[in-house]
Amino acid sequence: MLAAVRTSDDYLTEIASHLISAGGKRLRPVMTIVASLVADSAPGSASTDAIQGGIACELVHLGSLYHDDVMDESTTRRGVETVNAKWGNLQAILAGDFLLARASEIAASLGTEVAGLLARTIGQLCEGQIEELRFTYKPERPLEAYLSSIEGKTASLYSTAARIGGIVAGLDRPAIDSLTAYGTAYGMVFQIVDDILDITATDAELGKPAGHDMVEGVYTLPVMHTLAAGGPGADELRRMLGRPLNRRKQRRALDIVRSGNGVERAIATAREFVVRAETACDALPSTPATNALRRATESLLSSVAR
Repeated sequence: MLAAVRTSDDYLTEIASHLISAGGKRLRPVMTIVASLVADSAPGSASTDAIQGGIACELVHLGSLYHDDVMDESTTRRGVETVNAKWGNLQAILAGDFLLARASEIAASLGTEVAGLLARTIGQLCEGQIEELRFTYKPERPLEAYLSSIEGKTASLYSTAARIGGIVAGLDRPAIDSLTAYGTAYGMVFQIVDDILDITATDAELGKPAGHDMVEGVYTLPVMHTLAAGGPGADELRRMLGRPLNRRKQRRALDIVRSGNGVERAIATAREFVVRAETACDALPSTPATNALRRATESLLSSVAR
């Protein structure tokens, strides 16, 4: 990944590699590599094409983070200063564009199908983010709008990561389509779990104040279910939402959501996507890589469903 963003300009290289050096889970490239091995009964090392495909997906993710941090005016990410905080918004936007360009260049080296797929995915990321922005500070956000948004801004890239793995491995079309369905389901679980943790985790666990999404006017599934349940708590919460929250109201809003059934209902929704992921795995060869994919979504959900 560091080699992929190295340029003749040391300044640009430093900015473009900032979050790579900061660490991260690298789940998207892992998805690509594991997907490329589902037909291998004794998986060995990943192919160069699978590694490059995974790098392309991760660079798209990083580019989107650079842009997100500008929009959110974030100051820290992965325990370090954000690019916008350290170098400024203009540099962050251009460096994010550079990462997307490098990702596209790598995808093109893997063939026209992968190049077209990654280009469509970048568009889906934008569509998902726009869908979220449409309902910022709107407590009446519909469930369909929420699901559409997270499928675009999060699940689409996991879906593409898995699909690229199948394509570069030369799998048949039914297997590639099953991997694509799996990636979408995994991404949906991932985002719902992330939204639940924003409510249930502590400030220390999150590295930021819990309930940050509500402060920013992004009302996620636990909040939506709490409002839909009705009652005095929901009425009080609805009166607070629709505008930025001060620290006192933020804590009160968290208390209301945590004390209701919104989190449990969100977990139930996530479990539906776990089932979809398992169904997709049923159509794949029974190999160690497929078994790893099957366990991954349930493991992800277990972080909030105890």
